Amino acid sequence: MATLNIQPGTVATVTLSRPEVRNAFNDEVIAELTQAFTTLGQNPQVRAIVLAAVGPAFCAGADLNWMRRMADYTHAENLADAAALAEMLRVLYACPKPTVARIQGDVYAGGMGLVAACDMAVSVDTANYCLSEVKLGLYPATISPYVIRAMGARAAHRYFLTAERFDAAEAMRIGFVHAVVPADQLDAKMTELTHALASASPNAVRECKALLHDVAGKDIDAALIAHTVEGIASIRASSEGKEGVQSFLQKRKPNWLN
Repeated sequence: MATLNIQPGTVATVTLSRPEVRNAFNDEVIAELTQAFTTLGQNPQVRAIVLAAVGPAFCAGADLNWMRRMADYTHAENLADAAALAEMLRVLYACPKPTVARIQGDVYAGGMGLVAACDMAVSVDTANYCLSEVKLGLYPATISPYVIRAMGARAAHRYFLTAERFDAAEAMRIGFVHAVVPADQLDAKMTELTHALASASPNAVRECKALLHDVAGKDIDAALIAHTVEGIASIRASSEGKEGVQSFLQKRKPNWLN
């Protein structure tokens, strides 16, 4: 059985398809996710990517059988294994296309990293969240850069250290997800977001993602200001920048919507 289901299109969907193990990931899933987001990120036809899952859980973290194998790994083998996970998260986070997590069920441990690496996240109101690593004598090292960015350092201090389970309302309160809806409204909310993403200038969206990575958390100094000045000058002079402004002034649709 395939670990992923990939549906290409203007809005592509990558679906975790291992409900029998609560969509826990292993080395095979990590490799497939890395390849999927690399390929879709380079596809000019794709305007947004949805990361979804089937079954009662979105992702329960690491697969138990994979964890059993890792228990016998040498330090060098553990380094290689962790590096593959880190690269998958980096590829997802750095994907030039906007990414949206469609959370239909519980998110635990490494699954939190998948959600945090996406640009946006929409959750059903029944989903639970947990950074459970310290209960196993571990800690969420590889996913931490993304999770801390997503929920903020203050919330991370609590949930990394206590391994408490929290609900979707709390996930939204701390900024980890952007919207919480009943299950029967999940697809409508996803369509709302992906339609907005697909309607925007492809070049502007790509450059905006790069801008977010360049600016977030940085000191507002002369170098950063110069970078933003250069950025707006360049995008104003770009073909899509010119077309977008002209279409607005002429009260017509821009050519990327035709």
